[in-house]
Amino acid sequence: MRHNRKYYPADGTKRAIKIALVALITLLLWNMPAEWYGIQNLTVIQQRIIAIFAFATLMWVFEVVSSWATSVAIIVLMLLFCTDSGILPMVNEEEVGKLLSYKGVMATFADPVIMLFIGGFVLAIAATKTGLDAQLAKVLLKPFGTRSEMVLLGFLLITGLFSMFVSNTATAAMMLTFLTPVFHQLPPEGKGRVALAMSIPVAANLGGMGTPIGTPPNTIALKYLNDPEGLNMGLGFGQWMMFMFPLVILLLFISWRILLKAFPFTQKTIELNIEGGMKKGFHSKVVIITFFVTVALWLLDRVTGINSYTVAMIPFMVFALTGVITKRDLEQINWSVIWMVAGGFALGYGLNASGLAANAVESIPFGEFSPLLILLMGGAICYLLSNFISNSATAALLMPILAIVCGAMGDKLAPIGGTPTVLIGVAIAASSAMILPISTPPNALAFATGYVKQNDMAKMGIVMGIISMVLGFGLVYLMGTLHLI
Repeated sequence: MRHNRKYYPADGTKRAIKIALVALITLLLWNMPAEWYGIQNLTVIQQRIIAIFAFATLMWVFEVVSSWATSVAIIVLMLLFCTDSGILPMVNEEEVGKLLSYKGVMATFADPVIMLFIGGFVLAIAATKTGLDAQLAKVLLKPFGTRSEMVLLGFLLITGLFSMFVSNTATAAMMLTFLTPVFHQLPPEGKGRVALAMSIPVAANLGGMGTPIGTPPNTIALKYLNDPEGLNMGLGFGQWMMFMFPLVILLLFISWRILLKAFPFTQKTIELNIEGGMKKGFHSKVVIITFFVTVALWLLDRVTGINSYTVAMIPFMVFALTGVITKRDLEQINWSVIWMVAGGFALGYGLNASGLAANAVESIPFGEFSPLLILLMGGAICYLLSNFISNSATAALLMPILAIVCGAMGDKLAPIGGTPTVLIGVAIAASSAMILPISTPPNALAFATGYVKQNDMAKMGIVMGIISMVLGFGLVYLMGTLHLI
C-alpha cells in the first residue's frame, strides 16, 4: 500500500508536475552558460555532472520512481554523456573536457563496500534459513523474565543487537512476529501494546548505528573515510564498534525509560512463547561457526590485517561451497539497496574523476566556513531528508559533497574532531530520523500493527532523534579530539 501510494498515486497530475519540474531543472542546469555557476574552468562534462546530480536529488526527494531506479538512471546517463564510451557527438574530448572512464563508472557496482553489503545480506539469509535468528531471540530474551518492563527492555536490546548485523527491516518483521501473541495477552485499555510495538522500530533504527553494516549510511560513510584516493583514514570494523556500540546500548536504555513513561503497562507480567528455533543438521552447524568466526574477524581486523570488505566474502564462499546458500537464495539479496548505493558512488566518482570537486574547492572558499556550521548543517539536512526519503539516498547525496568540503577544510576541522565527526555524524543523523511511518521500513511495519498512532510515533521519533543526535555528535566529537578515530 505504501509503495503504491508513493509510486502510483491516484492524482496523476501531481506526478506529471513533479516529472516536468525535474526535467525542466535538469535541462536548465545542463544547458545554461557555464560562467553562471561561478566555478573556475568548468568543463561541459563537469556541468553535465552537476545537472545529473540535481536530477538525482530531485528524483529521490520527490520519489517519482523508486530510489534504485533513479540510481540506475544516474549510471546510464553518466555512461552515455560523460564517459569515453558515450554518444560520439556528445563526448568529443576536445570540446567537452576530460571524459570519465566507463570502466570507472561501472566499477561502482563492484566497489568493496558493495561486497560488504552482499556479505551482510548472505549472513542474514543463512541465519533465517537455518532458524539461527529465532533461536538466538529465544535464548537472549529468556533472561529478561516475565515482568512487563523487563520484557520491553529485552525486545529493545535484542532488536538493537540483531539490527547491527541483519537488515533492520528483516529484524523488525521477525521481532513483530514474536510480539503478535504477546499483544493478545495485554488489555486493550492499557498502553503496553503501544510501548512494545514502538520498541521495535526505535531499536531497529538505533541499533543500525552500531556496526558499519548495520545500515547503508554507515557503510557509505566508511567508504569515503577509507577511500585510498581520498581521505584514506583506515577506519576498521572493530574501531567503529568500539565507540558506536556503547552509544547504541545507552540510547536503547534511554528509549526504554521514555517508552515506560509515555506508554505505561497496566499488566505487570507477560508470558513469552516464541515458536520456531534452530534446525538440526550439517548446514546449521556451518552457519553457527561461520557467523561467529565472521563477526570475530570483523572485530579483530586490525590484528589479522584482513579488512572488513574481504571478511564479508568469507561467509559467501563457505555457504556457497557447502550448499547453505543456493541460487534461489541469492534472489533474496536486497539488490535494490545495492543499486541505490552504487548510484550514489557513481555520483561521487563523477565529482572527483571529472575534476569538478577540485574546481569547486578552488572556487568556493570552504576554508572560511565555520567547522561547527558544517557539522550542524550536514546533520540537520540529513535528518530532515531522511524522515521523508530513503536514508540511503540521503547519505548517497550528502557524503560525496561533505567529503569534498572536509578535504578542502583540512586542519580547520580539528576543533570539532576532524572529518570523521562530520561524516559519521551524518550517518547518525540518518539513523535518528524516525518521525513518520514512511521514514523507515521498521516504522511502517510497526504502524501496520494498528497499535501505534502517527502522533505517538512522531513524538517518540522527535525525542529520540534529538537525544541520539546530541549524544552521537558529542561522542564522535570527543573521539575525534582525542584522536581515537
